[in-house]
Amino acid sequence: MSIWFNQRRKFFFVQALTLGRVPLILLFLAVTIYFGIETPEPWFAVAFFAMILSAVTDMFDGYFARRFKVTSNLGSYADPLTDKIFYLTTFPTLVYLASCRDQHAHARSLIILAILFLLRDQWVSFLRSLGALHNLSAKANWSGKARTIISFPMICAIYYYLAAPGSWPIHLPPLLIHGFELAGMIINLISIFVYTAFYWPALRAELRVPGEKDTPP
Repeated sequence: MSIWFNQRRKFFFVQALTLGRVPLILLFLAVTIYFGIETPEPWFAVAFFAMILSAVTDMFDGYFARRFKVTSNLGSYADPLTDKIFYLTTFPTLVYLASCRDQHAHARSLIILAILFLLRDQWVSFLRSLGALHNLSAKANWSGKARTIISFPMICAIYYYLAAPGSWPIHLPPLLIHGFELAGMIINLISIFVYTAFYWPALRAELRVPGEKDTPP
């Protein structure tokens, strides 16, 4: 009974880490939309650290799930869902902030980056759906993990660059931000290619005309 109870607590702890990203990123959204680029220092700190916590929990929920041996189908589906909510919330907000600062070229590049992130996610979801019909694993591969490692610090850095009060001691150079954004675009393109290659057998099978027999390579 005690072992079962401990496992239950561990399971719900991991689920709380995963799903807890949603209220954190919505807190960031509410503060940023309400105050815009004139966010008071205390409220900027709240929004910024809510964003950081939301990103950090993504790094640890999978780790604790494996360590506690409480991996589940719920977690495997909830994790990419909360990632999408993170991207859907942060990218439009960053475009809005860049526009408020009259950084119109930067806003355009952020729109391209946002579209690339969201298209990649939808494409991978589509491939996983096809893969499930052919018993292919839906687990994230190295490119998905590399994308996560790059994207969360990138988004946090862009927000800090656009909205941090001038009195804060650290000022990020534009070159660093643009380098981050270029890296984000590249890793998304790599991830699209890697996932497409992995699920290509399922995609090729589904591209056959119904009733058509397999042809030898």
